[in-house]
Amino acid sequence: MKFVNTSIRKKDAVQLVTGKPVYTEDIAPSNCLVVKLMKSPYANAIIEDINTAIAEKVPGVEKIITYKDVNQKRFTLAGQSYPEASPCDRLVLDKHLRYVGDPVAIVAAENEKAAIKAIKLIKVKYNVLEPLLDPRKAKDNEILVHPEDSWYAQCPVGADNKRNLVATGCDEDGNVDETFKECDVVIERTYKVKPVQQTMMEPFKTYTEMDNYGRIKVVSSTQIPFHVRRIVANALGIEKSKVRVIKPRIGGGFGAKQTAVSEIYPAIVTYLTGKPAMIVYTREETQTISSPRHGMEVTVKLGVMKDGTMRCCDMYVLSNSGAYGEHGPTTVGLAGHKSMALYSKMEAFRFKYDVVYTNIMSSGAYRGYGATQGIYALESCVDEMAKIINIDPIEFRFKNMTREGMFMPAYYGETANACTLDKCLEKAIEMSNWDKYYPAKDMGNGKIRAMGAALSMQSSSISNLDIGGMTLKLGDGGFYNMIVGCTDMGTGCDTILAQMVADVLDTDVDNIATFGVDTDVSPYDSGSYASSTTYLTGRAAVKCATQMRDKIIEVGSKILDLEKSKCEFDGKFVYEDENPDNKISLADIVTKAQSAPYGALVVTVSEQSTVSPPPFMAGVAEIEVDKETGVVELINFSACVDCGTVINPNLARVQTEGGLVQGIGMAMYEDIIYGENGRDFTNSLMQYKIPTRLDMGNIDVAFESSYEPTGPFGAKSIGEIVINTPAPAICNAISNAVGVRIRELPATPVKVLKGIMENSNN
Repeated sequence: MKFVNTSIRKKDAVQLVTGKPVYTEDIAPSNCLVVKLMKSPYANAIIEDINTAIAEKVPGVEKIITYKDVNQKRFTLAGQSYPEASPCDRLVLDKHLRYVGDPVAIVAAENEKAAIKAIKLIKVKYNVLEPLLDPRKAKDNEILVHPEDSWYAQCPVGADNKRNLVATGCDEDGNVDETFKECDVVIERTYKVKPVQQTMMEPFKTYTEMDNYGRIKVVSSTQIPFHVRRIVANALGIEKSKVRVIKPRIGGGFGAKQTAVSEIYPAIVTYLTGKPAMIVYTREETQTISSPRHGMEVTVKLGVMKDGTMRCCDMYVLSNSGAYGEHGPTTVGLAGHKSMALYSKMEAFRFKYDVVYTNIMSSGAYRGYGATQGIYALESCVDEMAKIINIDPIEFRFKNMTREGMFMPAYYGETANACTLDKCLEKAIEMSNWDKYYPAKDMGNGKIRAMGAALSMQSSSISNLDIGGMTLKLGDGGFYNMIVGCTDMGTGCDTILAQMVADVLDTDVDNIATFGVDTDVSPYDSGSYASSTTYLTGRAAVKCATQMRDKIIEVGSKILDLEKSKCEFDGKFVYEDENPDNKISLADIVTKAQSAPYGALVVTVSEQSTVSPPPFMAGVAEIEVDKETGVVELINFSACVDCGTVINPNLARVQTEGGLVQGIGMAMYEDIIYGENGRDFTNSLMQYKIPTRLDMGNIDVAFESSYEPTGPFGAKSIGEIVINTPAPAICNAISNAVGVRIRELPATPVKVLKGIMENSNN
């Protein structure tokens, strides 16, 4: 391998650092109508009357759209493979408003000033209803978030709008209740993860226009171009053939853009006016009408023997989907299946869950996708149990962790064919100051230094569902066009896929021209989510390049008038194996193929996988707690990842570091606060704190590679797993430092200090 496992510079690096116009707003036509949304001031209300007459007279206003003007068949904004697991509960605009910020009207104007003025002049009479804000009271509550009969679900996930249920279910293996009876020690703890914002650098942005063939062209900062095509078509009530979606460069997504948050609004403006239109979310809108992480309350019941043998785990998850059901049925599954599977030696498990509607901002997909919440709960509970049975938490994990070759009942019955979780934990402990500061060390002046650890696993695409696609074309002169349907959102997947292709074809990465996503041109790809790109689209890349190589040899051998089996290809020439001087260059092959009956050298491949090999990770947090103030300072975070073969070490390291910082933010700082009326008070980055370089301490990253037999060059995924360990590791460290167990994130100084004070009074 020349390029795989090599730190190649990202293909778009120069364009990005030199400020080239590559993002949605940069390339939009100058004559786009400005699209703005009038938003509901109430968490639960019915529009009794809406009058736009005065607003329509504002100079520059082109179109005002209300619920009276839209298609009445419901759909979902979730970017999921068809049939979508998320219930169809949306309209472009609805008479029933379900959270503070729910769109009331769409205003399109020649400029922003006119649009804002018009919004202020729209007269609305609301029937204000009591909101349902507490997820614990949502199931079977008399207040229904979605009472409408037009609501429907396409998949049997237990959804029932008349019970406020987005999904409900139970999975189990073994005799849970009997096994608990046989355990020496059983504990039950409840942990809570509040909704968390993605806060990507680029907010939601979309522009639309009619193309030369009367189709709606959607150019959007999205992770799911092919799903957006379907969603826009469903929203407008038109055929998918009438919609074309193009993805430019994306300024971050993290899962937020796996939901079609912004696309339908300019699309309907263009559909009704024939004019180009663009919507750009403000930071406030990005914080208040977007798609944050699902808030979850996770109850873990764990049964062990006195010698530290884990025997049984029972987990119940209550997930708050908010006003709509996007990704609710699928995120909740990861909370159980990708946490309990860390300890596959257990004899029995049970995983029950309810996903409920409430009158707050709708949740969506966020890096970690439910596994983050479940792992925080389970890994915190594991540490709590270790203290109760007086066993070292690291020893406890080594004794019970999943190892290579083990069957994983809690992970959909898959086998860990590639797993270095044990080596990851050994490495993370070695990298940290574990022996120096575990469990804790008094540093003087009221400061306590302490350590905490956590394990994690994730997945590599959604098995039997997701599709990765690639097209390769051999161009004039012997270069390759690599056309992909996955979406690079700063992850570097365009570069990683090119590295794989280059090694298979014995060419240089710079000889591969990458083309991003255009649903008219690109092969179908589910999109960049579920940690699918490197593993699944990577499989398509290797297969596609292998077929291209075979096709080059086939055409070259025909031109040389030789049997195919007697020819080889070195990346530049097809040559006779026994007489290397008898050869033809790649450039000449292309030229002759274009003018002779050999056909164009084009290969398209789609890949699906029956398995989803999990990456594994161990993380160790070193923190310092001020006993007088409750302030927690992260000193160092050591992380070791098993993502199979590391395709690009630099990009893998950046992915890990970025995910860790987001996990640190969730653990220590990020906190969405709702008022009694359902209003989000953390509507800007002045109120919603994310960690800066001063807050993240030192981050140390290492890799312990396994070899995944089903992965391209032995690779698995890395994008999501890296966010999962900071929260439990930091909370475990806080507990070791001052004896305060944080069971509701974030671990703020107030919570820590309150715990210290309560402990001192007991």
